[in-house]
Amino acid sequence: MNIAPLSRRMLLQSSASGFGWLALQSLLADRSFGSPLQAVGPHITPKAKRVVWFFLDGGLSHLDSFDHKPRLTQDHGKPLQVAGKKEDITGRTTSAILGSPFPFQRYGECGKMVSDLFPQIGSCVDDLTFLHAMHGPSPDHESAIGMLHGGSLMQGFPSVGSWTHYGLGSENQNLPGFVVMGSRKRMCRTSGFLPPIHQGSPFFQDPARPLDDLVMAEKLKSLQHNKMQAVGQLDRVFLQSSAQNQIIEAAIANHEKAYFMQDAVPEATDLTKETAATLALYGVGAEHKDTDKFGSQCLVARRLLERGVRFIEIVSNGWDSHNDIQNAHAKLAISIDRPIAGLLKDLKSRGLLEDTLVVFASEFGRTPNTEGADNKPGRDHHPWGYTIWMAGAGLRPGMSHGMLDEFGYFPVEGAVDIHDLHATVLHLLGIDHARLTYRYSGRDFRLTDVHGNLVKEILA
Repeated sequence: MNIAPLSRRMLLQSSASGFGWLALQSLLADRSFGSPLQAVGPHITPKAKRVVWFFLDGGLSHLDSFDHKPRLTQDHGKPLQVAGKKEDITGRTTSAILGSPFPFQRYGECGKMVSDLFPQIGSCVDDLTFLHAMHGPSPDHESAIGMLHGGSLMQGFPSVGSWTHYGLGSENQNLPGFVVMGSRKRMCRTSGFLPPIHQGSPFFQDPARPLDDLVMAEKLKSLQHNKMQAVGQLDRVFLQSSAQNQIIEAAIANHEKAYFMQDAVPEATDLTKETAATLALYGVGAEHKDTDKFGSQCLVARRLLERGVRFIEIVSNGWDSHNDIQNAHAKLAISIDRPIAGLLKDLKSRGLLEDTLVVFASEFGRTPNTEGADNKPGRDHHPWGYTIWMAGAGLRPGMSHGMLDEFGYFPVEGAVDIHDLHATVLHLLGIDHARLTYRYSGRDFRLTDVHGNLVKEILA
């Protein structure tokens, strides 16, 4: 057999992949399953060990949820006059101010004003940290989602979950280190130019099962074991003759992971072991029609966190309310308010919130002026100023940072951009955002590019 000579780089890559394969062979031989994957390790002492990232796809209205602006109600129907006002995105937006159709109530010892969309989350405000002067560069969904997740307006950059997994590794080799629920969008889970092992695993694409292709095709475990050994031998031969070592090594690692996950995933997602009180806390069960699906995802998230999953993103879709925002936002809020509050309370009661970071974000907010028909008005895209909140490890709870003008249009105090958010999230995980780099195509890339400042005011 003629084998092409290996370059020094190919030899090193093949050797590294070979060590990975030898580890797998050992695992399959004695079926002891070895020790957890080793993390790269943090740069500084971490406050958080894990992340739950809620993403409201489409654009939650900050003005109808967590940023109370009485001036909108006072001037409802009057022309919006803001210096530097941006052009309309859709061309359907009027100049008329739209007062929020949702009353706001005061919650907690911090006295935070929260709308009637989120009364359950409102009951948790003393554990939340609000960023009221977030701003982004794009009013377009795809580029804004790319920016929120990957720090770039261009598509294909690694998501924040992939960067986290790349920087810290996994604490459980039997489960994915990065999980995404509720969305098929590539921006939410892509590893981009990072090694494929860091991409997010999509859970619950089929509501009937947590993950595709986990059912063993063979009738006996011994038959599957023999097949894995045979496939492994073929993979090893291919590794020795192929220059695409990173891709092949990732495929081998995925085979290994899938083998373990056949037992680990069903156990981690089995909610029958939870108490009736816990199910009710999350709004899970046939009697909770509006919250059962999202609540189940939140409860599974807690179980995955307990088992060492590093980063979990849970997506709620449909928030792009250009028309009839009152009914559209209300229906969606009902489905997520109780489950998210349930997760926060459950994590806190179990002592997990002390080292878990929770992020609640949308790609942008919505305009203070009206879009759509007068009888069922909506709001347009608004990246120039909006709200996100965080909770958990290393944060000052019950705090509101930053402020938009009285119309909720532009930041007037404490402006925070997406790179600042990413830098702060990584910092809480023990990662210096300026040192977390990956060389690709001749240059060093990082999640925050050449930007990003810590939002020090919110750090405990």
